Amino acid sequence: MARRKKGNRINGWLIFDKPLGMTSTQAVGKIRWLFSAQKAGHAGTLDPLATGILPIALGEATKTVAFTVDGEKAYRFTVRWGIETTTDDTEGQVVRTSERRPAAAEITALLSRFIGEIMQTPPAFSAIKIDGRRAYDLARDGEDVILEARPVFIDTLRITGTPDADTTIFEATCGKGTYVRAIARDLGRALGCFGHVTALRRTKVGPFGEDQAISLAELERLAGADDGCVELMRCLMPIETALAGMVELNVTSSDAGRLRLGQPVLIRGRDAPIMTGEIFAVCKGQLVAMGEIEKGELRPTRVFNLD
Repeated sequence: MARRKKGNRINGWLIFDKPLGMTSTQAVGKIRWLFSAQKAGHAGTLDPLATGILPIALGEATKTVAFTVDGEKAYRFTVRWGIETTTDDTEGQVVRTSERRPAAAEITALLSRFIGEIMQTPPAFSAIKIDGRRAYDLARDGEDVILEARPVFIDTLRITGTPDADTTIFEATCGKGTYVRAIARDLGRALGCFGHVTALRRTKVGPFGEDQAISLAELERLAGADDGCVELMRCLMPIETALAGMVELNVTSSDAGRLRLGQPVLIRGRDAPIMTGEIFAVCKGQLVAMGEIEKGELRPTRVFNLD
């Protein structure tokens, strides 16, 4: 007999405004507890010293996490010049210092090197796995962590403020796998003055932005209300929100039944998309499946159990 999962079957996306000092794993655990949800996961790790957008998938929404993780991300971050640390942020030990401070014009002149597809070496203190262990665990144990440079894509990188000679504020938009801490480290080295991140906030992940985010304090306030369960549920976004940009296809009830069984269906009629590739199917406003269209058939790759 299958063991019954604890919690309620809750499905949807919560766009969490992660506070300073909380790990992404702790955030998922907290949200799962507040919602009494059976299943939860996050789209894109945020460091404990970072704040901002951490999309958390509940229930069947976890099947769409990969599409959110692969989406574009935006950050606002502050770099402190003159110091490089082991972690490339304020948590680490100081390893290099310099009395030199770069002028805004010097920094701006270098930014083009960091835009487009570049090779970037991840920080030693990162979640990348080496022989099954996280790099940050190895680094904390005193082991030498050697990570290979890998291609990442940075769409935009610009200065938005210069509070003083020691600090510069940036905004960046980038693709999956980019480390903002590494941008600060490499900029500092290129400028000959070293640098590390002192503040980092993620403002966008895929289709999700700051205007949709909700804080822990607000969630706890709603949970404590008389109709807390109802209020919390209103904070959730539909699963298909994560599939923005993907073609939506309406299917009949009979075709929906076939798709839920993992069976392909013929795409026909005047509204049938003339295309190949990934698509998601809905029936009477409810998400049914994601799949691939090939030779006039929709073949399901993920099926959603929302009944």
